[in-house]
Amino acid sequence: MKILRKISETRKITSALILRKKIIGFVPTMGYLHEGHLSLIKAAKKKSDVVIVSIFVNPLQFAPNEDFTKYPRNFKKDEKLCRAEGVDYIFYPDIKEMYPDDFSTYITVENVSAGLEGKIRPEHFRGVATIVLKLFNIVQCSFAVFGQKDAQQACVIKKMTEDLNINTKIIISPTVRENDGLAMSSRNVYLTPGQRADAAYLYKALEYARRKIMLENYNRDIAFLKGQMSKLIKSRKTATKIDYISFNNSRTLEEVQTLKNLKSASILISLAVRFGKVRLIDNIVIKR
Repeated sequence: MKILRKISETRKITSALILRKKIIGFVPTMGYLHEGHLSLIKAAKKKSDVVIVSIFVNPLQFAPNEDFTKYPRNFKKDEKLCRAEGVDYIFYPDIKEMYPDDFSTYITVENVSAGLEGKIRPEHFRGVATIVLKLFNIVQCSFAVFGQKDAQQACVIKKMTEDLNINTKIIISPTVRENDGLAMSSRNVYLTPGQRADAAYLYKALEYARRKIMLENYNRDIAFLKGQMSKLIKSRKTATKIDYISFNNSRTLEEVQTLKNLKSASILISLAVRFGKVRLIDNIVIKR
């Protein structure tokens, strides 16, 4: 495995791989890798000749009041995990390499980035789309693997690649969870033991909605389901604020107004909840 720090070196290597008709699988990350990230790497290895993982904590997707400087970092551990998984290259640039002083070009994907996380974090997806497009152009990958946990991010990236005719296939890998259902996240390390126990109720709330929707004769009123999910989460003492509970079309992210007479649909149920200063997101997709 080789660690690449410069864009020019990375493009030289990937251009040579492309000439040799190698399939390049790419997993973009912000590091502090866990089993969720490793599942993405495993998925990439199954479909590629060469796997590249990027590790870059992207400042553009953090608002001024968010945790960019405190975001967990441990490159030595990340490097060890990547070696164990058989990663071929780690692209590990510094901020100046990715964003020179005169950098002034940004990518905005409208509509799908407006609601949910985009409503609370208005500049977040501009930062995500900008860094992902830069990484695609640098790595020149055949495909890239993202996690379902960041469902809106996946929709934004899919829409960007479609609209801009980017020749990179997007693969979405299932959310990896702890034994109690909590979605794996780098931010989970911030949770106190009490918050960690209570955070499992995010998935319990999502599963509650799934069970009720799948019952043929159950009340599918969205306001009622949101209310019941909210009660379940608020029953936990360390859950300090629910930013949103939302039902949306899983592809367009248009808000779903009713589940009555639902015959064939793919619904994204997502939520964002704060446990003290720690903000967690999660989601499930329901298909009928």
